[in-house]
Amino acid sequence: MDFSILISNITNPTLLFFVLGIVASIVKSDLEIPAPSIKFISLYLLFSIGFKGGQELAHSGFTTEIFYSLAFGVVLASSIPCYIFFVLKRRLSISDAAAVAAAYGSVSAVTFVASASFLEMQKISYGGHMIAVMALMESPAIIIGVILMMKYETDKDNNVSLRSVAQHSLTNGSVLMIIGSLIIGIIADTKQAEGIKPFTTDIFKGFLAIFLLEMGMVTAKRFSAFTKYGFYAPFVGVLFPFVNGVAVAFLSAFVTDDVGNRFIFSILAASASYIAVPAALRLAAPKADPGLYIPMALGVTFPFNITLGMPLYFMIVKSFTL
Repeated sequence: MDFSILISNITNPTLLFFVLGIVASIVKSDLEIPAPSIKFISLYLLFSIGFKGGQELAHSGFTTEIFYSLAFGVVLASSIPCYIFFVLKRRLSISDAAAVAAAYGSVSAVTFVASASFLEMQKISYGGHMIAVMALMESPAIIIGVILMMKYETDKDNNVSLRSVAQHSLTNGSVLMIIGSLIIGIIADTKQAEGIKPFTTDIFKGFLAIFLLEMGMVTAKRFSAFTKYGFYAPFVGVLFPFVNGVAVAFLSAFVTDDVGNRFIFSILAASASYIAVPAALRLAAPKADPGLYIPMALGVTFPFNITLGMPLYFMIVKSFTL
């Protein structure tokens, strides 16, 4: 095992700002980033990733590998919540099990952004179509989670339609921004797109560092929200991303031999949504406890993935080829 990759990732400035945010929260510092600024930065990160991905996709064209990658992403987003739901419903309520399953079947755009930065540090590129894969993986897990909840929930008072849930998940701000930017990147003139390259590329890491500083502070606050669930919640919050990430690090070799794309697949499978899913589940699963699935995704899974997960998945991808 190459521990230099792990050390290099831990000493990444953007990750160190995440740690600083955790420390600031623990020592009860008055350090605070204004909410409007964070909202702007989060939209900027989604815009930058989507636009650059669209430009790369426009240059690469539509190939068989891209088609298989898109299909593989949808299969992952549909199958992961199924097995997680049946594991969790033995210990949790149906609503909570469905909510956690939806969160872990969906993806985290912020984790994707961090993984793109990790690959850049390793001087490895990835296909622009992986942005489209991420966008496609947002909604299926939410829909599957709601279907499972409706099937196994004995209380039928909640009559929210699947159509409204699907519409809400697709029009969620983060999903709309990433898909919209991807489409604009595809159709935009290449020469004119160069004019905004300093904005989409040069300042990206600086904004990511500030965003992860805020994420560190939020993570530390949310982590204590689910202490009532004991050791079980943190345990599965590490177990699910580990199993999903490692499994897809191997399985992705059947879809593509590109190291960067396989690593992104692993990260997408291992990540958990704490933006799009909570927004959709407010409508579809009001009985589910946000104090469980949001802290699990943000307080446990997100830190695990960006510290230990990414080096682990990357080493497996590099060492295993067909």
